Amino acid sequence: MKIKVRHIVILLGLCTMLPICEAQNTVIRRSSEVGNKSEKNGLSVRAQSLYQNEGDTEADVPWSRGIYRQIDLTQEENLPLYYPEEIVNGQENLFRVLLGLVASNQIKVYEYLDGREIFTEEYEVNVEEMLDRFHILYEVKAGRTAKRNTYIIEESDVPCNEVLSYYVKERWIFDQRNSCTYPVIEAICPVLHRVGDFGGEAVRYPMFWAKYEDIQPFLAQHYIFTSNLNNIQNYTYEDFFKLRLFKGDIYKTQNLRNMSLVQLYATPEAQDSARQAIEQQLRQFDKSLWVAEEETTSSRAKKKAETPAVEEKGTETKPADKTVTASTRSSRGSSSTSKSSSSSTKTTKSKSSTSSSRSSSSAPTYSVRRTR
Repeated sequence: MKIKVRHIVILLGLCTMLPICEAQNTVIRRSSEVGNKSEKNGLSVRAQSLYQNEGDTEADVPWSRGIYRQIDLTQEENLPLYYPEEIVNGQENLFRVLLGLVASNQIKVYEYLDGREIFTEEYEVNVEEMLDRFHILYEVKAGRTAKRNTYIIEESDVPCNEVLSYYVKERWIFDQRNSCTYPVIEAICPVLHRVGDFGGEAVRYPMFWAKYEDIQPFLAQHYIFTSNLNNIQNYTYEDFFKLRLFKGDIYKTQNLRNMSLVQLYATPEAQDSARQAIEQQLRQFDKSLWVAEEETTSSRAKKKAETPAVEEKGTETKPADKTVTASTRSSRGSSSTSKSSSSSTKTTKSKSSTSSSRSSSSAPTYSVRRTR
């Protein structure tokens, strides 16, 4: 009977310990899952939270405009995005960074649909198909599922020399809470420039759209050279885009017909004038929202009212000068007549003397010999 009681006590103790062990196991599993999530993108949860933008709500943004730009890497301002072509001291150009993130399955990219950007799961790019389409050699590293596969691409197989431009989708926003207008980059698309087998002009092949908010934390980790005069890497790729150190030409604006400037305007001159007009509209939009204060408007009105009065005064003084000169000339004539006439009265002499004195004071006198 004593043995049975001992067995029962041991069984009861084991039963009470089982839930505690299960709870500890679940805590360990959850902590490991959190650790995997933080290490999934190569950044900790805290580092990723630094770049999370809550964004402006629809109530704070009463106006916005979509702009599409083309960044030409052959221009001097955009060279920091192209060089170095090969990895030098751990420094990589922008395309190597983007392709590495895509191949390692750290970011999601989306199909290029010619102006219809839809960043949903339905339009996610199949990385393996994309690499095969653009003839980029790779090696598959199997993951848990087919979507978790990663791809190893050799440095020499990355076509950095063929990516000569980027498409940038940005949105200009007026934030009425802060009363300011500013641009926000939404997505970046690398573009391949490839010449056919028979030569000719290079054909552009947009590869994929990458959301800027997804790649922003990784761009902040890569320092680049931005000037030939300063060889210290002071800026990152994020700074390069945030400070708008690049030069991009507008090739399209978001419109109802979804047409680019090439489709809307036939000649290059008309396209250039349209680009300049759009740039000026974006610059002047913020200024056009503000109205001058009453003091400034009243002061401007006073100035406008004063300027005609000054002009009238100036015009009145000119005839006065003419009358003075005329009087001097008449005085000279009167003095000469007074001297020539000998049979004049005393009153006329006094008048002539006064006129001569006035003429001497108003204008210089000249001695003229009388010829016979």
